[in-house]
Amino acid sequence: MTAHPLRLDHLVISARTLDEGTQYVADTLGVAPSGGGAHPLMRTHNRLLNLWGGVYLEVIAIDPQAATATASADGGTPRARLFALDDPATQARLENGPYLSHWVARVDRPKRLPAWQAQYPERIAPVVAMTRGDFSWGLTVPDDGAFPAWQGMGDGVLPSLIQWDTARHPSAVLPDTGIALKALKGAHPHADTLAAQLQWLGAAHLIELQPTDGAPALVAEFETPEGLRTLK
Repeated sequence: MTAHPLRLDHLVISARTLDEGTQYVADTLGVAPSGGGAHPLMRTHNRLLNLWGGVYLEVIAIDPQAATATASADGGTPRARLFALDDPATQARLENGPYLSHWVARVDRPKRLPAWQAQYPERIAPVVAMTRGDFSWGLTVPDDGAFPAWQGMGDGVLPSLIQWDTARHPSAVLPDTGIALKALKGAHPHADTLAAQLQWLGAAHLIELQPTDGAPALVAEFETPEGLRTLK
């Protein structure tokens, strides 16, 4: 296990469009995500919602302004979008509406995420440099754009890892909402295998993981000014 336990950075709501994802969050939590911007490398864009304690909620979708791109900046084929957004199974699921697809854990300095990944490439996906407006960061993204996995399993229940390049965090510039994450819960048919990876990462304390005979799933419970609300 890492000597530096990780912190929750943000939750991810995947959607066909930003408007659909924004409406889903607004209907559930009573506040609409706003701001955000484009991720040029991934051809995605997002909107954000601040949560208590330096955490935020991200709504992400394929950017239609970039969806027709046929080549990357260096002239090659565009890389697969993150969070499995190019996966036909993900796209089929999104036809039924936005959902809580993933979560991201923060790696704080002095630990350096690229060096940690280079030491354990079998456990940690490659680190991709990304930007959005004035923000820049490194994020672990498998080459095929799939969710992080351990022993072939993940399904969004294992976190991506992020390290910000500056001390400023997106939550610091988002409006206060009075909303706090109460619990993040995950269910997976191979919960024991995933639990071992979470423990190794130093992230087991961030999620309540349970076995299931059904499909992998995430559920987040929030305390809001109007009471307890749930995203899934």
